[in-house]
Amino acid sequence: MAMTSQTSYPSMSNHTKERVTMAKVTLENFYSNLIAQHEEREMRQQKLEKVMDQEGLADEEKRIRRSEHARKETEFLRLKRTRLGLEDFESLKVIGRGAFGEVRLVQKKDTGHVYAMKILRKADMLEKEQVGHIRAERDILVEADSLWVVKMFYSFQDKLNLYLIMEFLPGGDMMTLLMKKDTLSEEATQFYIAETVLAIDSIHQLGFIHRDIKPDNLLLDSRGHVKLSDFGLCTGLKRAHRTEFYKNLNHSLPNDLTSQNMNSKRKAETWKRNRRQLAFSTVGTPDYIAPEVFMQNGYNKLCDWWSLGVIMYEMLIGYPPFCSETPQETYRKVMNWRETLVFPPEVPISEKAKDLILRFCCEEEHRIGASGVEEIKSNPFFEGVDYDHIRERPAAIPINIRSIDDTSNFDEFPDSDILTPTATQVSNQAEADLKNKDWVFINYTYKRFEGLTARGAIPSYMKSGKR
Repeated sequence: MAMTSQTSYPSMSNHTKERVTMAKVTLENFYSNLIAQHEEREMRQQKLEKVMDQEGLADEEKRIRRSEHARKETEFLRLKRTRLGLEDFESLKVIGRGAFGEVRLVQKKDTGHVYAMKILRKADMLEKEQVGHIRAERDILVEADSLWVVKMFYSFQDKLNLYLIMEFLPGGDMMTLLMKKDTLSEEATQFYIAETVLAIDSIHQLGFIHRDIKPDNLLLDSRGHVKLSDFGLCTGLKRAHRTEFYKNLNHSLPNDLTSQNMNSKRKAETWKRNRRQLAFSTVGTPDYIAPEVFMQNGYNKLCDWWSLGVIMYEMLIGYPPFCSETPQETYRKVMNWRETLVFPPEVPISEKAKDLILRFCCEEEHRIGASGVEEIKSNPFFEGVDYDHIRERPAAIPINIRSIDDTSNFDEFPDSDILTPTATQVSNQAEADLKNKDWVFINYTYKRFEGLTARGAIPSYMKSGKR
């Protein structure tokens, strides 16, 4: 009888498993990058040919244009091989701060172009298990090359931080605008909500769900038009977005019973007092999150339309419908929206506006947009909106920009030491730990074609009166 020998192999150690995973990720990223680069190059060539046909250029003009494009492609390949780092940018000012890092206005030293640099601490990403979300943000910003989404030009990393280099939008954000204006007219509300509808639809068409549509994430460009920002980290999976955060709460009434009977003026004052703090905290605010996001049954892109309804309410009334003294109480109001979503009689708004808000903020299966974005665009509240040319018209509220680095529409922030390693961070133990974990951020580096080939001139998006 033939005997079959069986060889026993010792089980792999965790160290070996991690090395195998690291090698697999490295190889997959290398080949996926090659394919993506080829596809992007083909798309740029096709776009050039289409533009030349539309312009009706003669054969000789086309030859010259193709030759210029080929030189740019060669320069792009050369520049992609150069290492981009923090030393290539001069930090000008802190313009935003959050739980995981901050945003700075920076200037690229070789071109003079001004950007917004988002800095995220790796240690925080690892500790709070946000690696998947920050990767999602980077990937979405690479893919979503749209007028409605903030444009990312570069991404890179060092031992301590991740860096996203994005277009600087000097108009600030919708949260700041609402805090300045208290309420908006229905005409202004129509404009901003219509633009946000188009912005949200643009990412839905790419297969993405934002999941955290709120005024903080609606940025305004130099002409006052809307662009979506803050992807990936705001996927409904932060601590404040997880159902676990709200479990085992004390369901008794809050001690300050006056919060239950505040009129609209006091609610607005309370909201404005707490809003800034919530924007920069790890807890955040559940005011704009759809009820199905908190539940265990799953959700789809319709959750973004609920959030837009809450923003519309805030624009017209002065505070969101579920605002409370605590995030926990807000959560309870969101989950009981049938009783808590009411319109204060002292702040009258049109029936068309009320109807659209209630179409946004309702049961998922009855929510407007379930049959497509055209259902929203054709709502009576948007009567007269020219969606095809809305970005070409003046914004409802003009933005006054004095220069390309004007930060007057942003809050003042003290400088920080986020770019300066602390004694703990530079210790041998910390460096060794970071090195072991660093592979999870592999393939984070990115350079956009327009960013590397537009040299010596300020990009058109930075100029007042463009885009």
